[in-house]
Amino acid sequence: MSKAALWMAGWLSLMVVIAVAGREATRELAVFQIMALRSVIGLLLLYPLIRASGGFAAMKTARPGHHALRNAVHYAAQYGWFVALTLIPLAQVVAIEFTMPIWTAVLAVAFLGERMNVWKTLAVALGLLGVGLIVRPAASGVSLGQAIALAAAVGFAVSVTMTKSLTRSDSAVVIIFWMLVVQSLIGLVPALAVWRWPSAGVWGWVLVVAFCGTFSHYCMARALRHADATVVVPMDFLRVPLTAAAGWLVYSERIDLVTALGAALILIGNLFNLKRANAAPRRASEPS
Repeated sequence: MSKAALWMAGWLSLMVVIAVAGREATRELAVFQIMALRSVIGLLLLYPLIRASGGFAAMKTARPGHHALRNAVHYAAQYGWFVALTLIPLAQVVAIEFTMPIWTAVLAVAFLGERMNVWKTLAVALGLLGVGLIVRPAASGVSLGQAIALAAAVGFAVSVTMTKSLTRSDSAVVIIFWMLVVQSLIGLVPALAVWRWPSAGVWGWVLVVAFCGTFSHYCMARALRHADATVVVPMDFLRVPLTAAAGWLVYSERIDLVTALGAALILIGNLFNLKRANAAPRRASEPS
């Protein structure tokens, strides 16, 4: 369980950075182009891990259809996430994204045979209550940016569930390799349709997006090898207060008392989840 927590710490750090880098890159480039560059550059960044794992011959998979479907869904969700970054505050994008655990828990129970106990349920409930306090939809209803972020959350839930299934047969490197290959192919034509050469400054942000986008998913895949999706995903609630802090520091996005209360509930939920997961007996089949 501690190993899952460490890998999730890597995921959290990289995802907070990519939120800022993604917003900066979209000031000049279209989302389709950013996503295509992220995948192509990500393959180059991943090559040392590919070589250490046995080279491209070791990237073979018995489940190509599963990889293709998972990455088609993830590509659509990622596109919505980047678009939402340009429409609403960072904290709102990430907070709305955390309706994802509802869908992930349902999918994991339905398709992966995982079980929801009272502590996992409490962690998810407190986390979602905290998210609701942070989002607080305006009296006029849900905005376009919020709706897009919500749709992306559903897509991410499907992707996480399918990733958990893939970890039973494929290594983290194989999963990320096929993510980058499939999403490069999907995004090629849309990217060419809106292509423009990035300026020197934007190249820096694109490289940050590529690095974080590649290795954040490696961290997530590794975490899912050490714990159930219903344990790993609630840890990700910590990304809400972390991203809110980044939005305040970088963009002067306001953090009020209610937002702070929401972040506190998210943290409490995670503490319940981690304490009870650590108290549970370690599974003999857990890979190291």
